[in-house]
Amino acid sequence: MSPTPQGPPRSIATPCVQVCVVDGASSLCLGCYRTLSEIAGWSAMTDAERATIMAALPGRERQVLVGE
Repeated sequence: MSPTPQGPPRSIATPCVQVCVVDGASSLCLGCYRTLSEIAGWSAMTDAERATIMAALPGRERQVLVGE
């Protein structure tokens, strides 16, 4: 049995959940917790840039939901 060929590593997928509503106070999308500029530039970002944003999303969610 031959091993399955693997392609290049997959890029980090968008965190979009199709709930596109921007919170006026934080300027974050209430679906994915990214800024509008992050959403617009996502496809041009490197995986490192995307990973940095992904790591920040849980804290942003708390910021919006709890008001931290």
